[in-house]
Amino acid sequence: MFCFGNPSEMRSLALTKPKYSHRFDIYRKVPKDLTQPTYTGAIISICCCLFILFLFLSELTGFITTEVVNELYVDDPDKDSGGKIDVSLNISLPNLHCELVGLDIQDEMGRHEVGHIDNSMKIPLNNGAGCRFEGQFSINKVPGNFHVSTHSATAQPQNPDMTHVIHKLSFGDTLQVQNVHGAFNALGGADRLTSNPLASHDYILKIVPTVYEDKSGKQRYSYQYTVANKEYVAYSHTGRIIPAIWFRYDLSPITVKYTERRQPLYRFITTICAIIGGTFTVAGILDSCIFTASEAWKKIQLGKMH
Repeated sequence: MFCFGNPSEMRSLALTKPKYSHRFDIYRKVPKDLTQPTYTGAIISICCCLFILFLFLSELTGFITTEVVNELYVDDPDKDSGGKIDVSLNISLPNLHCELVGLDIQDEMGRHEVGHIDNSMKIPLNNGAGCRFEGQFSINKVPGNFHVSTHSATAQPQNPDMTHVIHKLSFGDTLQVQNVHGAFNALGGADRLTSNPLASHDYILKIVPTVYEDKSGKQRYSYQYTVANKEYVAYSHTGRIIPAIWFRYDLSPITVKYTERRQPLYRFITTICAIIGGTFTVAGILDSCIFTASEAWKKIQLGKMH
Protein backbone atom coordinates (compact mmCIF):
# COMPACT_ATOMS: atom_id res chain seq x y z
CA MET A 1 0.00 0.00 0.00
CA PHE A 2 1.29 3.42 -0.92
CA CYS A 3 0.86 6.41 1.30
CA PHE A 4 0.75 9.90 -0.12
CA GLY A 5 1.43 12.93 2.05
CA ASN A 6 0.25 16.49 1.87
CA PRO A 7 1.38 18.04 -1.50
CA SER A 8 2.39 21.32 0.16
CA GLU A 9 4.60 19.46 2.66
CA MET A 10 6.25 17.53 -0.19
CA ARG A 11 7.00 20.76 -2.05
CA SER A 12 8.53 22.30 1.06
CA LEU A 13 10.72 19.22 1.56
CA ALA A 14 11.85 19.38 -2.07
CA LEU A 15 12.86 23.04 -1.72
CA THR A 16 14.70 22.46 1.56
CA LYS A 17 18.46 22.80 1.07
CA PRO A 18 20.73 19.92 2.11
CA LYS A 19 21.82 20.34 5.67
CA TYR A 20 25.59 20.47 5.09
CA SER A 21 25.83 21.62 1.46
CA HIS A 22 27.00 25.12 2.40
CA ARG A 23 30.19 23.65 3.85
CA PHE A 24 31.45 23.00 0.31
CA ASP A 25 31.47 26.73 -0.49
CA ILE A 26 35.11 27.74 -1.07
CA TYR A 27 34.11 31.37 -1.54
CA ARG A 28 33.21 32.21 2.05
CA LYS A 29 31.34 35.47 2.51
CA VAL A 30 32.34 38.05 5.08
CA PRO A 31 29.50 40.20 6.45
CA LYS A 32 29.83 43.83 5.57
CA ASP A 33 29.62 44.91 9.22
CA LEU A 34 32.89 43.02 9.85
CA THR A 35 34.81 44.88 7.13
CA GLN A 36 36.47 48.27 7.38
CA PRO A 37 37.02 50.50 4.32
CA THR A 38 40.08 52.75 4.26
CA TYR A 39 41.33 55.59 2.08
CA THR A 40 44.51 53.65 1.33
CA GLY A 41 42.45 50.66 0.26
CA ALA A 42 40.36 52.88 -2.02
CA ILE A 43 43.48 54.29 -3.71
CA ILE A 44 44.96 50.81 -4.15
CA SER A 45 41.66 49.52 -5.53
CA ILE A 46 41.46 52.31 -8.13
CA CYS A 47 45.09 51.76 -9.18
CA CYS A 48 44.44 48.03 -9.30
CA CYS A 49 41.44 48.46 -11.62
CA LEU A 50 43.35 50.84 -13.90
CA PHE A 51 46.29 48.43 -14.05
CA ILE A 52 43.98 45.51 -14.87
CA LEU A 53 42.32 47.58 -17.60
CA PHE A 54 45.71 48.45 -19.13
CA LEU A 55 46.87 44.82 -19.15
CA PHE A 56 43.52 43.63 -20.51
CA LEU A 57 43.66 46.08 -23.42
CA SER A 58 47.27 45.07 -24.13
CA GLU A 59 46.36 41.39 -24.22
CA LEU A 60 43.26 42.08 -26.32
CA THR A 61 45.40 43.92 -28.88
CA GLY A 62 47.80 40.98 -28.99
CA PHE A 63 44.90 38.54 -29.38
CA ILE A 64 43.38 40.46 -32.29
CA THR A 65 46.72 41.06 -34.04
CA THR A 66 47.96 38.35 -36.39
CA GLU A 67 51.40 37.01 -35.53
CA VAL A 68 53.82 35.95 -38.28
CA VAL A 69 56.13 33.07 -37.31
CA ASN A 70 59.09 32.06 -39.46
CA GLU A 71 60.99 28.79 -39.72
CA LEU A 72 63.80 27.32 -41.81
CA TYR A 73 64.02 23.91 -43.45
CA VAL A 74 65.72 22.16 -46.35
CA ASP A 75 63.29 21.39 -49.17
CA ASP A 76 61.93 22.50 -52.54
CA PRO A 77 58.65 24.15 -51.46
CA ASP A 78 57.01 24.66 -54.87
CA LYS A 79 57.17 21.17 -56.36
CA ASP A 80 54.32 21.97 -58.78
CA SER A 81 56.27 24.67 -60.59
CA GLY A 82 57.88 22.23 -63.00
CA GLY A 83 61.36 23.27 -61.90
CA LYS A 84 60.79 26.87 -63.03
CA ILE A 85 61.03 30.24 -61.30
CA ASP A 86 59.17 33.29 -62.62
CA VAL A 87 61.30 36.43 -62.95
CA SER A 88 60.20 40.06 -63.25
CA LEU A 89 62.80 42.55 -64.52
CA ASN A 90 62.38 46.30 -64.99
CA ILE A 91 65.51 48.25 -65.95
CA SER A 92 66.23 51.59 -67.65
CA LEU A 93 69.23 52.29 -69.89
CA PRO A 94 68.98 56.03 -70.64
CA ASN A 95 71.83 56.06 -73.20
CA LEU A 96 71.13 52.94 -75.28
CA HIS A 97 68.62 52.68 -78.15
CA CYS A 98 65.82 50.13 -77.76
CA GLU A 99 66.76 48.29 -80.98
CA LEU A 100 70.12 47.48 -79.36
CA VAL A 101 68.77 46.20 -76.06
CA GLY A 102 68.26 42.46 -75.66
CA LEU A 103 67.88 39.82 -72.96
CA ASP A 104 69.91 36.59 -73.05
CA ILE A 105 69.33 33.57 -70.77
CA GLN A 106 71.79 30.75 -70.00
CA ASP A 107 71.94 27.98 -67.41
CA GLU A 108 73.66 24.70 -66.56
CA MET A 109 70.90 22.61 -68.12
CA GLY A 110 72.09 23.76 -71.56
CA ARG A 111 69.63 26.56 -72.10
CA HIS A 112 71.08 29.34 -74.24
CA GLU A 113 68.58 31.87 -75.49
CA VAL A 114 69.74 35.08 -77.16
CA GLY A 115 67.33 37.99 -77.59
CA HIS A 116 64.44 36.74 -75.45
CA ILE A 117 61.33 38.71 -76.42
CA ASP A 118 58.37 36.77 -74.93
CA ASN A 119 56.34 38.81 -72.40
CA SER A 120 58.76 41.71 -72.72
CA MET A 121 58.36 45.36 -73.62
CA LYS A 122 60.77 48.13 -74.63
CA ILE A 123 59.81 51.72 -73.91
CA PRO A 124 61.87 54.52 -75.55
CA LEU A 125 63.36 57.13 -73.21
CA ASN A 126 64.95 60.53 -73.80
CA ASN A 127 63.38 60.98 -77.27
CA GLY A 128 64.51 57.53 -78.36
CA ALA A 129 68.09 57.85 -77.11
CA GLY A 130 67.43 55.51 -74.17
CA CYS A 131 65.31 52.48 -73.38
CA ARG A 132 63.33 50.99 -70.55
CA PHE A 133 63.13 47.19 -70.65
CA GLU A 134 60.34 45.36 -68.83
CA GLY A 135 60.21 41.59 -69.02
CA GLN A 136 58.50 38.57 -67.50
CA PHE A 137 60.26 35.25 -68.05
CA SER A 138 61.13 32.00 -66.28
CA ILE A 139 64.42 30.37 -65.35
CA ASN A 140 65.28 26.81 -64.39
CA LYS A 141 66.04 25.92 -60.78
CA VAL A 142 69.73 25.43 -61.56
CA PRO A 143 72.67 27.85 -61.49
CA GLY A 144 72.75 30.16 -64.50
CA ASN A 145 72.50 33.75 -65.60
CA PHE A 146 70.48 36.20 -67.61
CA HIS A 147 71.93 39.42 -68.92
CA VAL A 148 70.94 42.61 -70.68
CA SER A 149 73.29 43.36 -73.57
CA THR A 150 73.60 44.23 -77.25
CA HIS A 151 74.46 40.62 -78.19
CA SER A 152 71.19 40.12 -80.08
CA ALA A 153 71.48 43.35 -82.09
CA THR A 154 72.00 43.07 -85.84
CA ALA A 155 74.86 45.56 -85.77
CA GLN A 156 76.97 46.22 -82.70
CA PRO A 157 77.32 49.87 -81.65
CA GLN A 158 80.76 51.45 -81.54
CA ASN A 159 80.42 52.84 -78.00
CA PRO A 160 77.61 51.07 -76.12
CA ASP A 161 76.65 52.81 -72.89
CA MET A 162 75.54 50.40 -70.16
CA THR A 163 74.83 52.92 -67.44
CA HIS A 164 71.47 51.93 -65.96
CA VAL A 165 68.92 52.06 -63.16
CA ILE A 166 67.25 48.87 -61.90
CA HIS A 167 63.67 49.54 -60.87
CA LYS A 168 62.70 45.98 -60.06
CA LEU A 169 64.11 42.47 -60.00
CA SER A 170 61.95 39.91 -58.23
CA PHE A 171 61.39 36.18 -58.32
CA GLY A 172 58.17 34.22 -57.84
CA ASP A 173 54.95 35.62 -56.42
CA THR A 174 54.83 39.19 -55.17
CA LEU A 175 54.42 39.36 -51.40
CA GLN A 176 53.00 42.58 -50.00
CA VAL A 177 52.74 41.69 -46.33
CA GLN A 178 53.31 44.33 -43.67
CA ASN A 179 54.88 42.02 -41.08
CA VAL A 180 57.40 40.45 -43.47
CA HIS A 181 60.52 42.49 -44.17
CA GLY A 182 62.65 40.54 -46.61
CA ALA A 183 64.97 41.14 -49.54
CA PHE A 184 62.39 40.35 -52.23
CA ASN A 185 63.56 43.26 -54.42
CA ALA A 186 67.10 43.78 -53.16
CA LEU A 187 68.25 45.43 -56.40
CA GLY A 188 65.29 47.78 -56.66
CA GLY A 189 66.58 51.34 -56.95
CA ALA A 190 70.16 50.37 -57.86
CA ASP A 191 71.63 53.40 -59.70
CA ARG A 192 74.68 52.98 -61.95
CA LEU A 193 74.27 56.17 -64.00
CA THR A 194 77.65 57.52 -62.90
CA SER A 195 79.63 54.38 -63.67
CA ASN A 196 81.94 53.83 -66.64
CA PRO A 197 79.71 53.67 -69.78
CA LEU A 198 81.85 50.85 -71.27
CA ALA A 199 81.93 48.80 -68.08
CA SER A 200 80.17 45.50 -67.59
CA HIS A 201 78.26 44.90 -64.37
CA ASP A 202 78.09 41.58 -62.57
CA TYR A 203 75.32 41.03 -60.01
CA ILE A 204 75.84 37.76 -58.15
CA LEU A 205 72.56 36.63 -56.62
CA LYS A 206 71.95 34.00 -53.94
CA ILE A 207 68.26 33.11 -54.20
CA VAL A 208 66.43 31.82 -51.11
CA PRO A 209 63.02 30.11 -51.61
CA THR A 210 60.33 31.68 -49.44
CA VAL A 211 56.84 30.41 -48.55
CA TYR A 212 54.10 32.55 -47.02
CA GLU A 213 51.07 30.78 -45.51
CA ASP A 214 48.10 32.86 -44.38
CA LYS A 215 45.51 31.99 -41.73
CA SER A 216 43.34 30.12 -44.25
CA GLY A 217 46.25 27.83 -45.16
CA LYS A 218 46.80 29.30 -48.63
CA GLN A 219 50.46 29.36 -49.61
CA ARG A 220 52.33 31.78 -51.88
CA TYR A 221 55.79 31.05 -53.20
CA SER A 222 58.33 33.81 -53.56
CA TYR A 223 62.10 34.18 -53.44
CA GLN A 224 64.36 36.49 -51.51
CA TYR A 225 67.92 37.08 -52.58
CA THR A 226 71.18 38.59 -51.49
CA VAL A 227 73.38 40.40 -53.97
CA ALA A 228 77.01 41.29 -54.54
CA ASN A 229 78.22 43.24 -57.53
CA LYS A 230 81.38 44.18 -59.37
CA GLU A 231 82.18 46.46 -62.29
CA TYR A 232 84.84 45.78 -64.91
CA VAL A 233 85.76 46.36 -68.56
CA ALA A 234 85.57 43.19 -70.67
CA TYR A 235 87.09 42.72 -74.13
CA SER A 236 85.88 40.25 -76.76
CA HIS A 237 88.18 37.90 -78.70
CA THR A 238 88.37 40.56 -81.43
CA GLY A 239 89.56 43.18 -78.97
CA ARG A 240 86.29 45.12 -78.90
CA ILE A 241 84.59 46.19 -75.69
CA ILE A 242 81.11 44.68 -75.49
CA PRO A 243 79.65 45.55 -72.05
CA ALA A 244 76.67 43.76 -70.52
CA ILE A 245 74.63 43.70 -67.32
CA TRP A 246 74.91 40.19 -65.88
CA PHE A 247 72.65 38.62 -63.28
CA ARG A 248 74.33 35.39 -62.16
CA TYR A 249 72.20 33.34 -59.79
CA ASP A 250 72.36 30.26 -57.64
CA LEU A 251 69.69 28.74 -55.39
CA SER A 252 70.01 28.11 -51.68
CA PRO A 253 68.79 24.71 -50.37
CA ILE A 254 67.35 26.48 -47.31
CA THR A 255 63.68 27.50 -47.47
CA VAL A 256 62.20 30.26 -45.32
CA LYS A 257 58.56 29.84 -44.33
CA TYR A 258 56.35 32.55 -42.84
CA THR A 259 53.11 31.41 -41.19
CA GLU A 260 50.27 33.62 -39.98
CA ARG A 261 49.02 32.62 -36.55
CA ARG A 262 46.55 34.02 -34.09
CA GLN A 263 46.64 33.44 -30.34
CA PRO A 264 44.12 30.71 -29.37
CA LEU A 265 41.09 31.75 -27.33
CA TYR A 266 41.89 29.48 -24.38
CA ARG A 267 45.31 31.10 -23.97
CA PHE A 268 43.74 34.57 -24.06
CA ILE A 269 41.21 33.59 -21.37
CA THR A 270 43.95 32.00 -19.25
CA THR A 271 46.06 35.15 -19.47
CA ILE A 272 43.14 37.41 -18.54
CA CYS A 273 42.31 35.23 -15.52
CA ALA A 274 45.96 35.31 -14.47
CA ILE A 275 46.05 39.10 -14.83
CA ILE A 276 42.89 39.68 -12.80
CA GLY A 277 43.66 37.11 -10.11
CA GLY A 278 47.32 38.03 -9.78
CA THR A 279 46.68 41.76 -9.65
CA PHE A 280 43.95 41.45 -7.01
CA THR A 281 46.13 39.12 -4.94
CA VAL A 282 49.18 41.40 -5.02
CA ALA A 283 47.03 44.47 -4.37
CA GLY A 284 45.36 42.68 -1.44
CA ILE A 285 48.73 41.77 0.06
CA LEU A 286 49.95 45.36 -0.39
CA ASP A 287 46.80 46.78 1.19
CA SER A 288 47.03 44.33 4.08
CA CYS A 289 50.66 45.24 4.74
CA ILE A 290 49.88 48.97 4.69
CA PHE A 291 46.85 48.52 6.95
CA THR A 292 48.79 46.37 9.43
CA ALA A 293 51.65 48.85 9.53
CA SER A 294 49.21 51.73 10.01
CA GLU A 295 47.46 49.99 12.92
CA ALA A 296 50.79 49.15 14.54
CA TRP A 297 51.89 52.78 14.23
CA LYS A 298 48.64 53.95 15.82
CA LYS A 299 49.22 51.59 18.79
CA ILE A 300 52.75 52.88 19.17
CA GLN A 301 51.51 56.46 19.20
CA LEU A 302 48.79 55.61 21.75
CA GLY A 303 51.40 53.90 23.93
CA LYS A 304 53.56 57.00 23.92
CA MET A 305 50.59 59.16 24.89
CA HIS A 306 49.81 57.00 27.93
